[in-house]
Amino acid sequence: MAPTALVGGLVAAFVAVAQAQSGGSAMLRFGCSNIVIDRIDPLVDPGKIPSPHVHQIIGGDAFNATMPVGDISQIATCTSCTFEEDFSNYWTANVYFKARNGTYKRVPIMVNDAIGAANGGMTVYYSAPGKNTVTAFKPGFRMFSGDAKRRAPTNLGKATQSCFRCYDGPNFKGNVNSPCFDPVRDTEGFPTKPCLGGWRSSVLFPICWDGKNLDSPNHADHVAHPVGGPASFTSMGGKCPSTHPVKIPQIHLEIVWDTTKFNNKADWPADGSQPFVLSHGDTTGYGQHGDYVFGWKGDSLQKAMDNACFATNCKQLKSQTFPQANKCLVKTAVKENNDGWLDHLPGMEGM
Repeated sequence: MAPTALVGGLVAAFVAVAQAQSGGSAMLRFGCSNIVIDRIDPLVDPGKIPSPHVHQIIGGDAFNATMPVGDISQIATCTSCTFEEDFSNYWTANVYFKARNGTYKRVPIMVNDAIGAANGGMTVYYSAPGKNTVTAFKPGFRMFSGDAKRRAPTNLGKATQSCFRCYDGPNFKGNVNSPCFDPVRDTEGFPTKPCLGGWRSSVLFPICWDGKNLDSPNHADHVAHPVGGPASFTSMGGKCPSTHPVKIPQIHLEIVWDTTKFNNKADWPADGSQPFVLSHGDTTGYGQHGDYVFGWKGDSLQKAMDNACFATNCKQLKSQTFPQANKCLVKTAVKENNDGWLDHLPGMEGM
């Protein structure tokens, strides 16, 4: 079965990666609709309503300000993701436009390339280099990727764990290279010019686990990068450190932002600087980050990783349509304006 028949409009680079890999490698790529845009964060600020900044959230409807440590798949009743077995939750900070007059507007989320009729949301990847090479996450597992306080580049090049792609035009024009691999269109910080087709965020998670702890106080110490440094997109090579000897699937999140609505340079700052800001106040983009709570049912993820599943082609998993997935929603916990023009970012009154 030809990879191009499976992924339709997926960029050629993804197909080339899949064809080049050997040993039964797996690379799930699927869409998840938004379940809510809200100011709660059960990982970093559990139980706090409201939490400091706005997030966009996808996945199962068990998402709440407080989530019990346990099997989330036994609590959730629906998921906004393509695969019915995935009740996990994934969330990131939102992007806002700051106009020259000082007001803010949340940037709309577009559906990614070759996903379908999702309600905004994200594209999720899970990758493994071959059968029996990774250990799927356990119920109760959680982790965090990135550093919300970072305001400078890591200079990791293709191995950066967070980047932005500036599209040349509508319909993902210029989307040729793998995520974070394009030396012209990809940047670790926010794009500094108007992007004619909008732009895309990429957030990658660590691939090594200590094999014991399902979480850690900072939600990061129980996971790690290989000894040679962070793994680039679908690159699962590299030995895990002795402190974190268990290789886990590589999770990668993509969010596409319709920044084209804000391309009028007359609305940008008078000094010509870029006008976008993450919902936690970061004007650089280097503080982009992602949160994850595992919620796959039973051993479904392990089976997918061990059976060379590619994109949405996976006999071991059940798929649902987006008209079904889009119905999975979570009630908003914090009642505030998430779509109009604002005098300040929600939770950031002093900015």
